[in-house]
Amino acid sequence: MKISFEKTDKVNGLLTITLAKADYEANVEKTLKEYRKKASLPGFRPGQAPMAILKKRFGQEVQAEELNKMLGTELYKYIREEKINILGEPLASDKQGDIDLKADEQTFVFDIALAPEMDAKISDKDSVEYYNIEVDDSLVDKQVQMYASRAGGYQKVEEYQPKDMVKGTLTELGKTGKAKRGGIEVEGATMLPDYMKDEEEKAKFAGMKTGDVITFNPAKAYNSEVELSSLLKITKDEAAAIKSDFQFQVSEITRYEPHALDQELFDIALGKDKVKNEEEFRAAIRKELAEQFKNDSEFRFIIDLKKYLSERIGQVEFPETLLKRIMQQNNPDKDAEFIEKNFQPSIEELKWHLIKEQLCDQLEIKVEQPDVLETAKEVTRMQFAQYGMTNVPEDALNNYANEMLKNKQQAEGLVTRTVERKIGVAAKNVVKLLEKNVTLDEFNKAFQEA
Repeated sequence: MKISFEKTDKVNGLLTITLAKADYEANVEKTLKEYRKKASLPGFRPGQAPMAILKKRFGQEVQAEELNKMLGTELYKYIREEKINILGEPLASDKQGDIDLKADEQTFVFDIALAPEMDAKISDKDSVEYYNIEVDDSLVDKQVQMYASRAGGYQKVEEYQPKDMVKGTLTELGKTGKAKRGGIEVEGATMLPDYMKDEEEKAKFAGMKTGDVITFNPAKAYNSEVELSSLLKITKDEAAAIKSDFQFQVSEITRYEPHALDQELFDIALGKDKVKNEEEFRAAIRKELAEQFKNDSEFRFIIDLKKYLSERIGQVEFPETLLKRIMQQNNPDKDAEFIEKNFQPSIEELKWHLIKEQLCDQLEIKVEQPDVLETAKEVTRMQFAQYGMTNVPEDALNNYANEMLKNKQQAEGLVTRTVERKIGVAAKNVVKLLEKNVTLDEFNKAFQEA
């Protein structure tokens, strides 16, 4: 067996492997013997077929199979031992000659895409922006209101105000203004008049009280066949024909009231007896927001670090022709237009991938399963927090996180996120941080601009 590697330029190479029959014929014989034990050929008992017949029937197939196995093993073994930094997979070269399985040796030639040389190492001479998001009283107030609102409920009231919900009986009226014979009647009809589109119809509900009777036109009020069909319990086609006024007798008015700032709310929001009064509640929320904003700052830091290093490194030469071939091979159902459209974005991601590899080596970063699980749990916490659930039990977090990791695509994304998170934590201790204290609005604006 002979293996050689030649760099044809800075980012392309040729790897040549020559395998002699002697390299793999023992494996061919071994495999044929295994075939013989199981083979059932006409005229012979199982396991007793002559080897000559087996070789004639299966010899070339087995030879090709063993040749490919050895080729793959030796190819990647050589790349690994010689530390050749390749991109993608080796591709059969157009310099490859025809393969003749009867010949004493076989030569295979591969085109190799080489990773470009660049320096992505960081030091205290590098400066990267870092945003500290301030948690001011207005943000705490909003979060307190959010918890109170989510834990609130509807209370019965006597007089209508905007945003109240009303319930009652709807009766279709005829041209005389009296109940239409055979007309539509809906008991227990529920409406939110404040969401009506027609201001004139909406105004008819102002100041009404339980027991009042008002006349309005639902078709004008909503100007939507979908909403009208839902309200009147009819089809959309039937709703399209409705033009008449309706009488509405109010049986109930309810108003959504936020939950009082009491122990019950504290327990709902943060967990049983975690805080005992409003002052402690607000302090816990401030801490909760600070942790959330810290994650946002870390995420933004990675974006800024990526941008800074990409600009510092500058233009990088890639083996574009070969990478496009690899991209086409990985997307056999896509045309050349797809490859051209998506090639440059993939190059940018590839450049960032190579930068991360160097940073991981420099900063001695290793990612293990517990790290990825913790990232999955953090993502889960954030998802629950969006719905005001901040006291999710640890076993529930673990269950959700493990379910995420069962999805291959999600798992790959979580590994990437874990790598970048660990790079961010380590890089902050190396580079010079250009710290900026900003409000949440200022941070969001800067994030959108970025």
